[in-house]
Amino acid sequence: MGTKDSWKQFVQGCRDGIPIGLGYLAVSFSFGIKALLEHLTVGQAVLISALNLTSAGQFAALSVIATAGSYLELALSQLIINLRYCLMSTSLSQKVDPNAPFFHRFIMSFGVTDEIFALSSAVKGPLSPFYTYGQMAVAIPGWTLGTLLGAIAGNILPARVLVALSVALYCMFIAIIVPPAKKSKTLTWVIVLSMAISAGFSFAPYLKDISAGMRVIILTVAISAAAAVLRPVKEEA
Repeated sequence: MGTKDSWKQFVQGCRDGIPIGLGYLAVSFSFGIKALLEHLTVGQAVLISALNLTSAGQFAALSVIATAGSYLELALSQLIINLRYCLMSTSLSQKVDPNAPFFHRFIMSFGVTDEIFALSSAVKGPLSPFYTYGQMAVAIPGWTLGTLLGAIAGNILPARVLVALSVALYCMFIAIIVPPAKKSKTLTWVIVLSMAISAGFSFAPYLKDISAGMRVIILTVAISAAAAVLRPVKEEA
């Protein structure tokens, strides 16, 4: 691929990535606020967003950090929560131009998120690394800038306002799970069961003493494994 074609792909990726960047800007604002509520500094919050592009993973990390969890606990929770990106990367690797050098694939893997994966998968023909770079060039600054603005706001706004704004992250999670839950009764029951068991872990004797990070690890593995065994996805799906 020539320099002109690479630039064209990069510009197209930037254009397609604008909605992603704007969405990340809004969502990461609440992450920045949440990080300040957990007593992280502005610099620490921004660094987390710059190096770990996953809202669910970052939210789980805050829980582990807030409870002074171990590094092992933090690493395991991130591994399990972000394991889906391995599947996404494997899928995209089949679309990447066969002549693309390894270092291109390596850099692309850092920017794989749900939204970037969706756009990249929709590309007709071979996927140019520069198209993904274009998306990353908009999405990553959007996520990081939103975190910065949220963290700065955390030092300015009243405590009541901060608590209210931090709810936005939970709203995002709800917006993600409700549409697919409407189409699948199995998924609906998995979500309801997950919420019920998670609440049980918070109040039941002995279980409530388990750290937040370990709860995430135990519940994610146990519930997903049970759902896979009891209600596996049909092969034609």
